[in-house]
Amino acid sequence: MLSRYVIQRLLQLIPVLLLVTIFVFLIVQIIPGDPVLVMLGVDPETGGRYAEEQYVALRHQLGLDQPIYIQYFHWLKNILSGDLGLSLQSRRPVFDILVERYPATIYLAIMALITGVAIAIPAGVIAAARQNTAVDYAAMGYAMWGIAMPNFWLALMLIVLFSVKLGWLPAIGYASPLESPLKFLQHGFLPAIVLGTDLAASLTRYVRAEMLEQIKQDYVRTARAKGLPPRVVFVRHALKNSLVATITVVGLQIARLLGGSTIIETVFTWPGVGSLLLEGIYSRDYPIVQGSVLIIAVTYVGINLIVDVFYKWLDPRIQLE
Repeated sequence: MLSRYVIQRLLQLIPVLLLVTIFVFLIVQIIPGDPVLVMLGVDPETGGRYAEEQYVALRHQLGLDQPIYIQYFHWLKNILSGDLGLSLQSRRPVFDILVERYPATIYLAIMALITGVAIAIPAGVIAAARQNTAVDYAAMGYAMWGIAMPNFWLALMLIVLFSVKLGWLPAIGYASPLESPLKFLQHGFLPAIVLGTDLAASLTRYVRAEMLEQIKQDYVRTARAKGLPPRVVFVRHALKNSLVATITVVGLQIARLLGGSTIIETVFTWPGVGSLLLEGIYSRDYPIVQGSVLIIAVTYVGINLIVDVFYKWLDPRIQLE
């Protein structure tokens, strides 16, 4: 049954991914600027001199003189074969650049996820166990603060405290964990704290709400009636079932971390896909923008699929609708 569910979900992804490619292609088309002028080294805002024949020839070479739907099918055919085009700035294959930058984003997302889950689950469970007490109010206050606080503001405050004032951690930079694990942790600590705090804020409220819902269920009353210790009932029964639903939220947060850490990567000069996307926008490097948005969107869709399958595996009552 699980294999049938996976096949059905994969078939559902085909139109979704097609819509993603159409969106990515069209969104770049409406960005102001002319990629041909960028390749000729002409600033569209200040202007510059260039040969009209060279402009026409390059436009024809790129296929930009074709109708937009032909451009789209040509682009789709290329990405299906792994060809995302060449960067207008470096003239390197976009695919190779993404392969170089994506691991840094994954490492940061993993660190942020570990940080967020380590904060959220204990905080949510304790808040539910001590409902309407000072501990509960403190946990919910932290959650509200984390949701309302802009990430870039916390990032700047941590840089000022730990890098400028105390000098304990580097403010910017990156080191590969494969080459220097210690330097990687030093550089990744602050951005992971920022992203992890944001994740924990929303997740804490969800864990607390799920725990409160579970402890009202009949099976919890039955466990209590059997004489099981409150801690066993709370942790072994209520927490276990509440985590099943929490997995969906965590999965969505993973996708958000992989695709939405653009500002934090830029603040800490972390060489991930998010900062690459921003660099592509600033330099009007359209293939870079298309490739970055596409890999972020595909990651989001892929992680949602994994979460759905895992959720189905944990709870076979889930039906595909």
